[in-house]
Amino acid sequence: MGTDATHQTEELATYIAGALDCPVPHDAVEKTKHHLLDSVAAIISGSRLPAGAVAIPFTRAQGGTEEATVCGADFRTTAINAAMANGMSAHADETDDTHQRGRLHPGATMIPVALAMAERQDRGGEALLRAIALGYDIGVRVNLALGPKFLLDAGHSTHSVGAQFGGTATAAALANLTPLQTQHALSYCAQQASGCPYYIRDKSHVEKAFDFNAMPARNAVSSVVMVEHGFTGVDDPFNSPYGFFDIFTNDPHPDELTHELGERFEILDAHIKKWTVGNPNQTPIESMLALIREHGLAADEVESISVQLPRRRFDVADNSPMPDICMQHLLSVLLIDGTLTFATSHDAERMKDPAVMALRECFTLVINEELDQAHPARPGIVDVTTKDGRQLSHRTNAAPGTPYNPMSRDEVAAKAIDLIEPIIGSAQSNQLIEMVFDIEKLDSLTALRPLLQA
Repeated sequence: MGTDATHQTEELATYIAGALDCPVPHDAVEKTKHHLLDSVAAIISGSRLPAGAVAIPFTRAQGGTEEATVCGADFRTTAINAAMANGMSAHADETDDTHQRGRLHPGATMIPVALAMAERQDRGGEALLRAIALGYDIGVRVNLALGPKFLLDAGHSTHSVGAQFGGTATAAALANLTPLQTQHALSYCAQQASGCPYYIRDKSHVEKAFDFNAMPARNAVSSVVMVEHGFTGVDDPFNSPYGFFDIFTNDPHPDELTHELGERFEILDAHIKKWTVGNPNQTPIESMLALIREHGLAADEVESISVQLPRRRFDVADNSPMPDICMQHLLSVLLIDGTLTFATSHDAERMKDPAVMALRECFTLVINEELDQAHPARPGIVDVTTKDGRQLSHRTNAAPGTPYNPMSRDEVAAKAIDLIEPIIGSAQSNQLIEMVFDIEKLDSLTALRPLLQA
C-alpha cells in the first residue's frame, strides 16, 4: 500500500483529534444517550455477575491514582484499571448492545473508556457524548477496513479488534491528543490487537468479557496514556511493510477508515437488546410473546414448538448451558411466566425446574437458510401446535432496539431499572436515568460519580 493509504491514516487521526469540536446531529446525540444508559446499566448489573465479581476485587488490589470510578463498587482507581473493570462488568453477560454490520459489542468498550477518560480529564457531558459516538464510528470502520473475509471468518475476533480501535479513538479525543499523537496511539493499539475466537467455549462468560471488552478498553486507555507521557511510535500502523492490514487480512479496504466520517454516524445503526439475553433469542422471544398475547397461549396448551433460525445463530442458542443464551429454556420460561425479566432469564436453578424441563422437550430448533439472507437480519419464526390441534405461527423480522424497530426513552429506561434497581435502589436509579438523559448539561462528571457507585 502506498501514499493514498498512508494519507487515510493521517486523515483518520486528524478527524479523531478534532472530533470533540464537531457537532453531532440531534438524532445521533439522542441515540448516544440511549446507549450510554443501556451500557451503564449493563455495567452496574454485571458488577454482581461472575465476570464483574472477579474484576472488582482484582482491580481494587491494583491500587493506583484515584482517577476514575469503578461502577457498582465504592472506590476509584487509574483510568486504565477502571476501564478494564467496567469493561468486564459491561459484558458479564449478554445484556449489552451490539453492532451487526461491524460485528462487535461497542458500548461495553466505548462507555467504560469514555467514562474513565472523561473523569480523568475532567470533561463534561457534551464531550462524553461526542467521544462515545466517535468510538462507535471508528470501531466499526476499522473492522470494515479489514474486509468482508475478516468479518466472516476472521482468525481474530472482530469484537476485540474493532472495540479496541474504537476505544482508542474515544480515549484520544478526550485526552486532547494531537493528530500525530493520535497516530502513535493507534500504533500502540495495533500492537496490542488480539482476540482469538475460541471465546465461544467459555461457559462462564468471564474470559469472553475480557476478550470482547475489558481487554480492548484497557489497551485503548493504555495506548493513549502512554502517548500522553511521551511514548512515540510509528506514524502509520495500518499499512505495509508488515503493517496491521498486512498481518490481519488479505483483502483490506483502507478507504473504509474514513468513508463518510462526520456524515454517517454508526451509533444510529447499533442495536440495544430489549431482552437481557443473547442476541439470537431476541426475535423468537418477540414471536412467542406475540402468540401469547394474540391467542392467549398458555404453557399447558402446547403440544409442540418449532423455532426457525438462521444457520449462523443456531449453534449459539441451541441448548446452551447458560440460561440467558439457551433458546429452549428462555421460551419455556416465557410461556410459563408470561414475560421475562433479568432475574428470571439468569436464574440457573430454574433450568432444573421440572415444569421448565418438561416444556423444553416440546421444542425443535430448525435451521432455515433463507433467514440468513433476510433483511433485516436475524428474523425468528415460532410455530406452535396446540393440544387441541391449532396451528399458530408468528414471524418477527426486526427485534425491538434495532434500527428498524427502535426503542423509546421509556423502554430503554424500563430495561435499565430492571437491571440496576436491585443493586443501587429505586431513588438512585431514577436519579441516574434522569442525569444521563440530561448529560450534556454537566460541565464535569463529578455529579455522576456517586450515582454509578454502590
